[in-house]
Amino acid sequence: MEPPTTRPPGGTGRKPRIRRTGANGGNGRPTGQERSTTRQPQEPAQPRRTAVVSRTTTGKTQRHGTGERPVARFWRWIEGDPGKDGRTGYYLILGSTLALTVIGLMMVLSSSSVEAISKNPDASSYDQVIKQGTWAVIGVVLMLVISRFSLPTFKKLAWPAFFIGAFLLLLVLTPLGLTVYGNRNWIQLGPFTAQPSEAAKLALAVWSASVLSKKAKLIDQTGHALIPVLFPGGLLLIGLVMLGRDLGTAIVIGLVLVATLFLGGVRLKLFAVAGVVGAIGAILMVLVSGNRMTRIYAWLGLNCDTDPAACYQSTQGLYALASGGWWGVGLGQSRQKWNYIPEASNDFIFTILGEELGLLGTIVVLLLFAILAVAMYRVAARHQDNFVRIATGGIMAWIIGQAFLNIGMVTGLLPVIGVPLPFISSGGSALMLALMGVGVVLCFARHRPDASSEPGTTPATRTPRKGTR
Repeated sequence: MEPPTTRPPGGTGRKPRIRRTGANGGNGRPTGQERSTTRQPQEPAQPRRTAVVSRTTTGKTQRHGTGERPVARFWRWIEGDPGKDGRTGYYLILGSTLALTVIGLMMVLSSSSVEAISKNPDASSYDQVIKQGTWAVIGVVLMLVISRFSLPTFKKLAWPAFFIGAFLLLLVLTPLGLTVYGNRNWIQLGPFTAQPSEAAKLALAVWSASVLSKKAKLIDQTGHALIPVLFPGGLLLIGLVMLGRDLGTAIVIGLVLVATLFLGGVRLKLFAVAGVVGAIGAILMVLVSGNRMTRIYAWLGLNCDTDPAACYQSTQGLYALASGGWWGVGLGQSRQKWNYIPEASNDFIFTILGEELGLLGTIVVLLLFAILAVAMYRVAARHQDNFVRIATGGIMAWIIGQAFLNIGMVTGLLPVIGVPLPFISSGGSALMLALMGVGVVLCFARHRPDASSEPGTTPATRTPRKGTR
């Protein structure tokens, strides 16, 4: 028998529809206690306020009023739904990486063909792009292989990877080292050359994540927070790079170190102290190097009249970007690549891209890096494993931070510091290691958000999908 209801005065005579909620979970069936309770007259219905429902990491819902700020709504979109399996992030990372690699091969072919022939008339204009393509194929294969690893595998490889990275940096200081434009940051083995600092970036991200995740309960103590990640680990790698006088690469390694320490939970006041010390150290490195001082003066425009050669590269790069206009002069039709821009296929390849593909082409590249950054952030945000969060953040700081430094350098926002554009610039070892770093993040995206890399731990309870019990 259905419990009696009170009809509002002036009604149409139809029985109003009643929504019942109670201890039985709101299934619409009254319990025995509810049947025996006399219902009170209903108050006039109040206008309901619409709400926006968002999911939290615990699977519960929170209601946000219609007055929610657009910034908060946009940030919730950036974070995504942590309850999902993350396949969208996997394909976003994979797709944007492959797209950037293809664009890079195309621009290396365009920017290096003229310079290769001018340096060696007997050489082929396809020599450099064939080498780059070979490294790209190797890198993609390694990326897909690494993406199939299990989470505990990376922790087992963390310490060996760190020692291998440090050993390769030591080789730069041996007769195997090769000096290019005043920086000794290459090693040469027969016809092959490689940049060991690229391996050090990936090794530092994985190794520091492994150490900090194990010391999570002790991270509030200054000694445990800084040892061994900052000292001697991070400072050792930065010191070896600076012995080769490569300040740009040292800055990128510093970005990886800062990101991993921040995500590891190190107190902010320690960052303030480290920031002051790092700024003083960077100023001293600039003051003791005439080449770096010249670049700073050129960036500020203080010596362009007295020393035009100091401003030549950056000025020609801006000319290339300006001449590209909205739509570009056409693929392969760059005029600045005819030996007007030094390192047109390497550090300043973004200017050739802007000249040939225009503002539209540069925006496409920026959007691809933005998609890669958002997808990597989602991988870190949806996981509850500290190792995954820290390692993903370190790799993200490496790739996206280096892209920001390169684009800021060629557009005049930053001084010329000599860092390549990831996936785009010529350089086989840099491309291969960047693809391997993406492979690590792809591995994290493949695993469940509640999966743990610590053996013997019990994963958190997942919220069942709709329609399952």
